[in-house]
Amino acid sequence: MESQKKHPRVFSFEFFPPKTDEGAATLRTTRQRLEKLNPAYFSVTFGAGGSTQDRTFETVVDIQRQSSAEAAPHLSCIDSSRERLKEMILAYREEGVKYIVALRGDRPSGSGSGGEGDFRYANELVEFIREITGDHFTIEVGAYPEFHPEAPGAFADIDNFVRKVNAGADSAITQFFYNAQAYYRFVEDCEKRGVDIPIIPGIMPLMNFEQQARFSEACKADIPRWLAKRMEGMKDDPQGRLEYGIDVITNLCEELLDAGAPGIHFYALNKAPVVERIWHNLGLSQETGGEQRRPEDIELPT
Repeated sequence: MESQKKHPRVFSFEFFPPKTDEGAATLRTTRQRLEKLNPAYFSVTFGAGGSTQDRTFETVVDIQRQSSAEAAPHLSCIDSSRERLKEMILAYREEGVKYIVALRGDRPSGSGSGGEGDFRYANELVEFIREITGDHFTIEVGAYPEFHPEAPGAFADIDNFVRKVNAGADSAITQFFYNAQAYYRFVEDCEKRGVDIPIIPGIMPLMNFEQQARFSEACKADIPRWLAKRMEGMKDDPQGRLEYGIDVITNLCEELLDAGAPGIHFYALNKAPVVERIWHNLGLSQETGGEQRRPEDIELPT
């Protein structure tokens, strides 16, 4: 973790593009609340196979034009041609976007091993962004402390990550995890390979445990047995379960930051109250210059 301590800490939130007008209004309200915390940026995801790329672009442009925070679009290799990617990259540059999250992306359900575009791997996309725009963008890439579900082995996964770094990535955001030791071990393995870019923990607050258990199963992120058992035991007390989840994630973030993690990337799921509560529990606005509130004054959903 020593190499991580030298980097300035960066705090950010991730959204997904809304599918309806109601969803767009909800996201706008969420963004307006969270921008008061003065994050470095809001990232916006793609659907599997790049299926939401138009809505991603619209959401990014709305953030870039209307928000005090920067927007960071996700770009995916899957089902994307070289020309289409170039068009999008240049359009983002024209809008003043400074960050890109460059990913291979998820294949659409049922596509098997198909679905590739002109680039098969994220390192090729990173190289392409650098080729056509130089150092204009800060390029973020994905990292997998518990290893990518399609990786043939742990060391192959590290090899893939190193290729992305060598291609020109500036920073990395991890898949979400609930076991800090997995993050520490991943960072140590990367340090042994000479990697010294910031590797920022991606943290998903526990808002809907059943939904997040499905997410975890899909991406092979481990939910510790003790946490799963506690959550199952509180099934009939949704408010108590939510409060407990906030405490668990607050403690996880505090441990990571104390150990030298270079920030936190919150998977906000287009909702504000829970991540706001965690943020203020950690006192992060003192660092970012954002709005300061007492955690207990933030009303949680019922």
